[in-house]
Amino acid sequence: MAESVELPSRLAILPFRNKVLLPGAIIRIRCTSPSSVKLVEQELWQREEKGLIGILPVRDAAEIKPLGPVVSQGTDSVDQSAKVLGGSSDSHKLETKKPNDVVHWHSRGVAARALHLSRGVEKPSGRVTYIVVLEGLCRFSVQELSTRGTYHTARISSLEMTKTEMEQVEQDPDFIMLSRQFKATAMELISALELKQKTGGRTKVLLDTVPVHKLADIFVASFEISFEEQLSMLDSVDPKVRLSKATELVDRHLQSIRVAEKISQKVEGQLSKSQKEFLLRQQMRAIKEELGDNDDDEDDLVALERKMQGAGMPQNIWKHAHRELRRLKKMQPQQPGYTSSRVYLELLADLPWQRASEELELDLRAARKRLDSDHYGLAKVKQRIIEYLAVRKLKPDARGPVLCFVGPPGVGKTSLASSIAAALGRKFLRISLGGVKDEADIRGHRRTYVGSMPGRLIDGLKRVAVCNPVMLLDEVDKTGSDVRGDPASALLEVLDPEQNKTFNDHYLNVPFDLSKVIFVATANRMQPIPPPLLDRMEVIELPGYTPEEKLQIAMHHLIPRVLDQHGLSSEFLQVPEEMVKLVIQRYTREAGVRNLERNLAALARAAAVKVAEQEQVVPLNKGMRGLATPLMENRLADSTEVEMEVIPMGVNSREISNTFKIASPLIVDEAMLEKVLGPPRFDDREAADRVSTPGVSVGLVWTSFGGEVQFVEATAMAGKGELHLTGQLGDVIKESAQIALTWVRARATDFGLATADGINLLEGRDVHIHFPAGAVPKDGPSAGVTLVTALVSLFSQKRVRSDTAMTGEMTLRGLVLPVGGVKDKVLAAHRHGIKRVILPERNLKDLVEVPSSVLANMEILIAKRMEDVLENAFEGGCPWRQHSKL
Repeated sequence: MAESVELPSRLAILPFRNKVLLPGAIIRIRCTSPSSVKLVEQELWQREEKGLIGILPVRDAAEIKPLGPVVSQGTDSVDQSAKVLGGSSDSHKLETKKPNDVVHWHSRGVAARALHLSRGVEKPSGRVTYIVVLEGLCRFSVQELSTRGTYHTARISSLEMTKTEMEQVEQDPDFIMLSRQFKATAMELISALELKQKTGGRTKVLLDTVPVHKLADIFVASFEISFEEQLSMLDSVDPKVRLSKATELVDRHLQSIRVAEKISQKVEGQLSKSQKEFLLRQQMRAIKEELGDNDDDEDDLVALERKMQGAGMPQNIWKHAHRELRRLKKMQPQQPGYTSSRVYLELLADLPWQRASEELELDLRAARKRLDSDHYGLAKVKQRIIEYLAVRKLKPDARGPVLCFVGPPGVGKTSLASSIAAALGRKFLRISLGGVKDEADIRGHRRTYVGSMPGRLIDGLKRVAVCNPVMLLDEVDKTGSDVRGDPASALLEVLDPEQNKTFNDHYLNVPFDLSKVIFVATANRMQPIPPPLLDRMEVIELPGYTPEEKLQIAMHHLIPRVLDQHGLSSEFLQVPEEMVKLVIQRYTREAGVRNLERNLAALARAAAVKVAEQEQVVPLNKGMRGLATPLMENRLADSTEVEMEVIPMGVNSREISNTFKIASPLIVDEAMLEKVLGPPRFDDREAADRVSTPGVSVGLVWTSFGGEVQFVEATAMAGKGELHLTGQLGDVIKESAQIALTWVRARATDFGLATADGINLLEGRDVHIHFPAGAVPKDGPSAGVTLVTALVSLFSQKRVRSDTAMTGEMTLRGLVLPVGGVKDKVLAAHRHGIKRVILPERNLKDLVEVPSSVLANMEILIAKRMEDVLENAFEGGCPWRQHSKL
């Protein structure tokens, strides 16, 4: 820092408003205005380490009286200038484009060089900004000020002394005395800061390595002083004057630290713990009064009491709350129960005892239109919701049933509940019950426990601040039970309109009326829901979507949403209907549309890469050189580096738009599908390939993810007549296999599987039945007919038709029993390209729910007895007609 700097005759000028940069000081600025950005690009960014700029203080005309000549900045002028008079008090007045926006330029400034420079682009405006770390070098005087394009330049002359002149000054006895006085005061300040902040160890090195006249600028730059004092320090060209002023400022800072320490030690020695808290609370109250946070001299408890009075509590609850408030007023804040009692009363005051959202006048046509716009298909579900809303319109206080939407993931259960809230004009509250095993999550903890809190219902009502929201109990089938209680049993009181008028949360310990809340529940399966809880809800099943419905959902809902989420539009990416059909057929076999949306999102991401690659990206950082100076680590002020905005000098800031453009939209084709999504995961040949040998049949099962196609494989081998079952099977399906084998052995002669009565089919052989996908648990009473068909195919060595699937349970006498989930199973068969489905006769009524477009492409075969199933499962009828022998 002791090296002399050669200044050019002309420097670019960066104005600092009401701020001064002193030699040796380091400051960080963020340049955002077009003029300052242009200056940094021309003078620093392109010249790199050789760039120097001048920092000139300016201040508003309202703060000072104009002392120098006035220069009007023209809009088209390239080189307008005016002479600036000498002297430390001279200033230069600049009139910007706005007639009232006048600033005054100081006649002296500091040359600065950039230690670090980085460039960035603001999103989404695209405006270029620079962050510059500047180090002050030496003082200069402005001789002439002019403009160069959008920024200013000045003809300057250096105010620094030459080496010979400085050596003469250093021999001056007055300068030597001032230097010793300054160093002594600075050492005392550093010692005081070491005791207070535990810092400043390396700062002492500066006293021996840096010239004293430069140390004066460095120390003063670290203090918080007024703008006038900063200007006075900048104007102190004479080293003796500079040292004198710096010594005065350092001594003043040192005295303030000593006074603060003296007061602190005196107070700490005299005040006890309670007195300290009392004093701090009095100070806090005085601060709040100054800020206007404590109107009408109310303390917190008075404000809480007024809040409780305006909460609209019932009379019996108000008495309980008022009694608790009186007890709280008698307690000291330091007592253990003070905080818990106050939190409890604040909860009582925040609960919406009578606050209700005003319902809109129900318009069933508008509600129907909204449901149609938000969801495609689901005609039966929408009709039930419209009926529910119609009853609410005729009788607003009706105790309507609790609707429970049951269906596989991704079919729109949660969004249907939000549509009901929007149609009613009520607030929507979602409470997830998945994985909840603690009864306290529903009823809350008792206040005697540490960390007690209200249940999810009361906490949710506090958040929505109304007593009549639409509350969604999501994933009600996924609650568990353990030693902490049974949340599903706690929901019995919540969902019973006869009991929830006086719902008792353990934390509140007072009844709360839940009868105005409209409850809606969702679940993937009905089986895990306890029967008493299921009895309180009306189940509405959402089985899934057909491929045609998925296509319409993708075109009208999923693709626009995916494009919006990825910052794209139809100008960048287009997905034809044929490609969506291929995605549905080859890459997804689900009841809902979540995997379909994920695949469309993968296509959008691939398109986003192509669009982003065509746009030229501005580099964000360009490091010029590291901050290899100890000054940044040895700042004496409490604050860190100075963050400030450079003022725009009369130039209108323009938003630089950052628009992405490509020549033509990207249209998805089959090649792009395979490149992005990989090879097809499914095809229509799966069933034909799997049923190519005898002993294999195709069944239909229902899972929590919708209907699925399940293959059953049977084979015989030498053994002792045993039955082997694999595939992670449950007890019910194991018993179905035993029944199926017993029935086949009993009818072996009738079917021509044995030549005469008394012959054992399992003589000297074992039968192995396997359900593929062994990692998936399987159970349920719907695989009986499938197991019999596989065994008959094995023993007769006749293949089952590959285009036929079946479902149904059987009795030991051969009767086919009805099963559930018929619509899901038929839709699953349709997704797998199966054309014929065998159903129990008593399930014929369930076909009403299956879309007509699906039934038109499939053949439904009805079976009353097991012989009917076998007649339709094999090509040409039952195997006994072929008189097959072992």
